[in-house]
Amino acid sequence: MQLLSAGIDEWSPHVLSGAMLANARGAHAAPVSEWILSAILTTYRRWPALIRYQDQHTWAHRRPGTDFDTLSGKRVLVLGAGAIGTAVARLLPPFGATATMVGRTARAGVHGVDELPDLVAEHDIVVVICPLTPETDGLVDAKILAAMPDGALVVNAGRGRVVDTDALVTELTAQRLRAALDVTEPEPLPEDHPLWTCPGVIVSPHGARTVPGTNRLCYEVAAKQVAALARGETPPNAQAR
Repeated sequence: MQLLSAGIDEWSPHVLSGAMLANARGAHAAPVSEWILSAILTTYRRWPALIRYQDQHTWAHRRPGTDFDTLSGKRVLVLGAGAIGTAVARLLPPFGATATMVGRTARAGVHGVDELPDLVAEHDIVVVICPLTPETDGLVDAKILAAMPDGALVVNAGRGRVVDTDALVTELTAQRLRAALDVTEPEPLPEDHPLWTCPGVIVSPHGARTVPGTNRLCYEVAAKQVAALARGETPPNAQAR
């Protein structure tokens, strides 16, 4: 079974044992990493506050909520060292930011997930882009969030369930952390959910990949997968069940 998505969590429980399930790894790297960078810059440059002032026809020079910040010099922890996480890490240096990669296991240039509790305390931004698995479900919990520095930013473009929603709401309500979320738990986010009104949060409706050209990239990956299968090879993105 060939998916056009980066994640396989929605399909995996329904695939029979012995079948191969393949994702479109690599196709989403450019659009999703671009969304992540835009979310960081939008937060630091206070665009939500500026737009609200614009709606009121207010020239917002030095108004409350317009304490601008810069990405330059920031330390970014990227939780997920796959194609998207790697693309995020490549985008940061031109802005003067540094990236630290965290993967399931430690390897050259990548820290293991077991180091996460110590690493978050040293970073200004945590980007969550890892897949949802039994090991990552609720991984960014109250303890991890509490270890982040005051004013730090959580960016989640992976899966909503990787981050403990209740713990995040607590930190946002206290105005200790900020967040930019393309995915949530639950999803879609109910209209009465507290995340909508938490201070310092941007919510995007799981649309980081939804730009022109993404489907073409997905089908290009799928075509390569099918071609590998036709040659008698195991498709590179396939996982045996």
